[in-house]
Amino acid sequence: MTRRQPPLVSRMRGHTATVFGEMSALALATGSVNLGQGFPDTDGPDIVKEAAIRAIREGRGNQYPAAHGVPELRAAIAAHQKRFYDLDIAPVTDVVVTTGASEAIAATLLALVEDGDEVVMFSPWFDLYAAAISLTGANRVEVPLTPGSFRPDAGALRAAITPRTRLLLLNTPHNPTGSVFTRGELLAIAEVVLEHDLWVLSDEAYEHLVFDSKQHTPFSTLPGMAERTITIGSAGKSLSMTGWKVGWASGPTDLIAAVRVPRQHLSFVSGGPFQWAVSEGLALPDDYWAEFSSGMQLRRDLFCNGLRDLGIPVIVPEGTYFATSDVRSLGYDDGWQFCRDLPIRAGVVAIPHQVFHDNDDAGKPYVRWAFCKRPEVLNEALERLARAFG
Repeated sequence: MTRRQPPLVSRMRGHTATVFGEMSALALATGSVNLGQGFPDTDGPDIVKEAAIRAIREGRGNQYPAAHGVPELRAAIAAHQKRFYDLDIAPVTDVVVTTGASEAIAATLLALVEDGDEVVMFSPWFDLYAAAISLTGANRVEVPLTPGSFRPDAGALRAAITPRTRLLLLNTPHNPTGSVFTRGELLAIAEVVLEHDLWVLSDEAYEHLVFDSKQHTPFSTLPGMAERTITIGSAGKSLSMTGWKVGWASGPTDLIAAVRVPRQHLSFVSGGPFQWAVSEGLALPDDYWAEFSSGMQLRRDLFCNGLRDLGIPVIVPEGTYFATSDVRSLGYDDGWQFCRDLPIRAGVVAIPHQVFHDNDDAGKPYVRWAFCKRPEVLNEALERLARAFG
């Protein structure tokens, strides 16, 4: 009898499990402080939660909402882009609401990339990118950020482009490194995009988590980029409601029309009452956004200073939830081994950078810590690390 072939298609066999599932299970089994998965352990603003409850009680969104997002939320997204970045987008035609930023990314790739095309992106990259590219049948091409400083190199990007390259997948503020690409760096990248006539998928989910007076520059604000860039946003990250899974894509009418096609066949619609709540959240006053960023910066400083005091090297991030350590000085030359030992040795969980590269050696000595936790949780993690490494 002929043995059955595995039922999973070959292009997805490399994505059967995620490091986050493995490490979260290890955290649970060992009672570890989980600094692996990037979600806050406190909720976002009460006023936004109350808006969701009110929407449910009033019957708004309990049945299928509008296919491309409730008009109130699309209008709020357009107003947000105008308010913060002076971008003019039409809420009716230039925005689509998605089941989290994840669906926005997947739908964009499915809409714009053909089988056999190439998608180029800087590494390390968020692991979802690799899986979503595999769904399309395209090939991913990684361009390493400068090791240690994690800066983008436009020259290296240019060298990676081939006649089959169709799209650049860009991410700033950057997960997992916490780098915030400067306007000058982005202008150099934009030159490459124009030279090779690429589409751009710009994941800007951490746009409001930028520290030390750094500035987030949306890629679509650069000369020549508005007409070729789809920008991704996330209520989960901007309003600390990751479980609501409300995200969006915005951009020129023709590109958003394309993204809407696969997206409507993925989840169709989702999160009806949450969409109304997010529309109110995006209109919160300036002091919310300032306190949101400064509060996360305080957590960053608490944790990064604590690591330094323990003699654990840390690359201090400019944005996001994440800090990076080179673990070679701790006696490890392999981040995977460090992260698998750490829950047992110290009762703490981190994530190895190797899972964010195709080339294992590129991220081998680095691990990612998520500091988006309550101060008492971060202090507990530091105390456990002190016992193990102090």
